[in-house]
Amino acid sequence: MVVKKNDVENGASGEVENIAYIRQMLGELRQVARQEGADMLCYLIEMAYVEAGDIQSGRRHLSIGVGKRNKSTGVPL
Repeated sequence: MVVKKNDVENGASGEVENIAYIRQMLGELRQVARQEGADMLCYLIEMAYVEAGDIQSGRRHLSIGVGKRNKSTGVPL
């Protein structure tokens, strides 16, 4: 599957296709990392793969909503 510029401009349908493409590529990268014995890289790619699946299924939004984050308590570090 090739992601076209029009897919991005098409809004939601383009987003769904793009996330599916990203998830597919992450699956392939995960296999390569596993074959190379790159355990940490494999783990990080797996987390991104799971995240993409959650977005695809609607369990998670594309963005965490910057404006909806909790305010810091103001405690100096």
